[in-house]
Amino acid sequence: MEWLLIIIGFLLNGLGILGCVVPGLPGPILSWLSLLLFLFIPGSDIGWLTLSFTGVLMAIISVLDYWIPILGAKKFGSTRQGMLGGAIGIMVGLFVLPPIGIIIGPLAGTIIGDLVAGKDLSSAFNSGMGALVGFVVGTLMKLGYCIGVLVLFSVKGGSVLWQEIQTLL
Repeated sequence: MEWLLIIIGFLLNGLGILGCVVPGLPGPILSWLSLLLFLFIPGSDIGWLTLSFTGVLMAIISVLDYWIPILGAKKFGSTRQGMLGGAIGIMVGLFVLPPIGIIIGPLAGTIIGDLVAGKDLSSAFNSGMGALVGFVVGTLMKLGYCIGVLVLFSVKGGSVLWQEIQTLL
């Protein structure tokens, strides 16, 4: 049973890392769920403090992921229409030109939204760059978290697997 849970955990970690770049797939949540599996593995040494800390960190990162691109666009002078355009651009870019569309989408969406709001092209482009910077920062933040969870999972999971191997020998 432990082997199956470890395999499921690695799959969750893989989906979590993929979820860092695919909108709609909750990367940090999926990665954290892999740690939760340790509760069902007898003899695992992951504690409630670790689960709580990583869970709170996951919640904070998940919330910030939605706010950072908006704050980036706003910081660079975007209008409400520009920020909405950036959010729409992420989704459209995902389906129109994957995977590069999720990078171009927020930039183009914010620029179009700001142009519709009456901003000049230079100001709209500046706002688009802010949205793009925010999107990249949010993505890197999620990726750092998910890689950290993968390392923690690998260390703890490796320990459990090593114990299982020793009992077989």
